[in-house]
Amino acid sequence: MAKTPKKKSEARSIRTYLTLSAVSAVFVGVLVFFGTGGVDEAEGAWERTMIWSGLTFIIVLVGIATLALSVKEDDSDPNKPRLK
Repeated sequence: MAKTPKKKSEARSIRTYLTLSAVSAVFVGVLVFFGTGGVDEAEGAWERTMIWSGLTFIIVLVGIATLALSVKEDDSDPNKPRLK
């Protein structure tokens, strides 16, 4: 049985934007934490990690939302061919 395509609103939901931003913020946070000394160098490691993670979250969220605004929605019927 073929899968039905997702609704357009599901692909552009706020949950998708927040999830992608959170995953990228956690990734950058792990890189910054262990790249700057991590547990061995406790002086400011958590502060640097939180700052970089927060900045990454905001920048990725704004970037994804801006790119989503630049895409035009396709109103054609997916069951009909585009070319004749």
